[in-house]
Amino acid sequence: MSGQVEAIDSGDLVVTGRDEDGAVLLRAESALKQPMTIWNQTSHSTSGHGTSALRSILPDRSFPYPKSLYAVEDVLRFCVAKKPNAVVLDFFAGSGTTAHAVMRLNKQDGGRRQCILVTNNEVSAEEQVRLRSEGLRPGDPEWERLGICDYVTKPRLRGAITGKTPSGGSIKGDYRFVDEFPMSDGFEENAAFFTLTYESPWRVSTDRAFAAIAPMLWLRAGAVGRRIDAISNGWEVADSYGIINDLDQSSDFIAALQAAENIRIAYIVTDDEGRYQQIANEIPGIEMVRLYEDYLRNCEMTGDF
Repeated sequence: MSGQVEAIDSGDLVVTGRDEDGAVLLRAESALKQPMTIWNQTSHSTSGHGTSALRSILPDRSFPYPKSLYAVEDVLRFCVAKKPNAVVLDFFAGSGTTAHAVMRLNKQDGGRRQCILVTNNEVSAEEQVRLRSEGLRPGDPEWERLGICDYVTKPRLRGAITGKTPSGGSIKGDYRFVDEFPMSDGFEENAAFFTLTYESPWRVSTDRAFAAIAPMLWLRAGAVGRRIDAISNGWEVADSYGIINDLDQSSDFIAALQAAENIRIAYIVTDDEGRYQQIANEIPGIEMVRLYEDYLRNCEMTGDF
């Protein structure tokens, strides 16, 4: 169309190649006011670049109608192309195409975008019938193993990052279009998987459930670097945050925070408002977060988690 020809001449649209029919493939170089209603590029084919991409990573597993990796990549590009530190949330993760596409964008421009996926671990209706006929129920290891998260989402993301299939072989095939390279190269990314569950109030109130809330503290601090899973020595400092529950060691804790680089948050576990303020005043420039000794009260009092 004439408008597209003008956009190509002005540099707003960049010709990236041609499809099998000879039509040009275009990429928006600058933000457009509104994308077209219908996208009919070859790269957006669900069967060609959704099912096939997933099958390359998980050769012996299937998922109904996964989205095209490149279609999702283009959707994200409209929103976060100029936001290299964006956080992308997909509350219905499915096979994990969104996180996979975020990895592609990061590789293309050196971005540090994060992606949070949320999904359940349901099995298909057909599998439910078979599993129940075998006397299995939700929660049984054999049942959970075939759930969407454990069977498709997690292994897909592991495979995309490592370039390996679940059996350990190199993934066959290449990524195409904007950035072309072997899928076996993987990505310089990391992923952490969490299972949301319930904790006993008694275990929380007696300080026996720190490991259960440790991932939330790490996420609250930006999900960067090492995670603190235990504070048996009274305090600990990681790459981006620190935590102390023995305030008698506050001098050592403060010194460690000041010596470290890129510390964003310090968590102080205490019910004593005065002692909390005393430590907080000695650490300027770092966000301070108070944790009550009964961790359940953090949800009730602060709403942080």
